[in-house]
Amino acid sequence: MFPTRQPLQWLKLSILSVILLLFVGPFLMLINNAFKANKEITSDPLALPESWTTANFVKAFEKMNYIDSFMNSFIITVCSVLLIAVCAAMTAHYFVRNQTKSNQITFFLMVASMIIPFQALMIPLVKIYGSLGMLSSKAALIYMYLGFGSPLAVFIYHGFIKGIPTELEEAAMMDGCTRLQSFFRIVLPVLMPTTVTIAILNVLWIWNDFLLPFLVLIEKGTRTLPLSTYYFYGSYSVDYGPLMAGLLLTILPVMLVYLFAQKYIIQGVMQGSIK
Repeated sequence: MFPTRQPLQWLKLSILSVILLLFVGPFLMLINNAFKANKEITSDPLALPESWTTANFVKAFEKMNYIDSFMNSFIITVCSVLLIAVCAAMTAHYFVRNQTKSNQITFFLMVASMIIPFQALMIPLVKIYGSLGMLSSKAALIYMYLGFGSPLAVFIYHGFIKGIPTELEEAAMMDGCTRLQSFFRIVLPVLMPTTVTIAILNVLWIWNDFLLPFLVLIEKGTRTLPLSTYYFYGSYSVDYGPLMAGLLLTILPVMLVYLFAQKYIIQGVMQGSIK
């Protein structure tokens, strides 16, 4: 049996290595070009730098207004993820515990809204909010993320809340908790693995999103990190070196968060999948 399994193991390893290279290759190419001058990038983007330089990072840091852009991305991402998690969990809990016909229809419409592409809504969305004077506002962008991110979160929470016995909440209410207190003290802690999964999905989406902030955040001081990388595109040329460095600076915070919190992230995803 061993001789027959050995070729299969090598075949699996080869396939996984190719897949890994396809995913890691662009990132390694980004790092490589971030330390090269524009002339070297345009002449041979795959070659190693002739002389490693950090000038691209200094230029990108200054041109992107990195500190302000980072804080804008941080505030928008954290507020949006917290609102999506709490509001979606409460909405899903209400739908599960109140099985009325109207709630079932509302839940179905909310889930069905996920099939509508954002591109079909962006023009009327911008026109309506522009006419109301709500563009270039971080609060308006957070509100839009809440609307676009809630359907999937409600759908995921809905399935998990079905598995939580109602007796837990009834016991808490008999001990003096209100319905709202029983939700935050009993239901929400049980949903923590699901909340971690939903938070990961939304952090990756909101932090890296370009199109919606590009349509909403018009003023320079409100722009996020992905939006700030657009500064390196001129009318007739592209500043490739600082652009690569800016992209690396943009994804670096998310990578650091994942490296330091991967134990809890993987644990939450695994518990959610087992649940």
